[in-house]
Amino acid sequence: MDFKEATDALFERTDHTELADALGISVASIRQARLDASARAHRAPPRGWESAVIQLAEQRMQHYRRLIDHVSKAPKRESA
Repeated sequence: MDFKEATDALFERTDHTELADALGISVASIRQARLDASARAHRAPPRGWESAVIQLAEQRMQHYRRLIDHVSKAPKRESA
């Protein structure tokens, strides 16, 4: 794994689409539920959001654990 590959993996993130897919709802619904409660377009959070957030967070943890393991085991390279 080189510097670019490692930093690409480091900079990956979860987005609205991934949460919407996990919940089986639209991205617009996610965005509306994230609005301030006083906003006219605000909607209640979707049912089951807690489980979906936990699942996605666990996936991120596993992703970063694999990255840590991979970079830790890679031979050290001289910097330029």
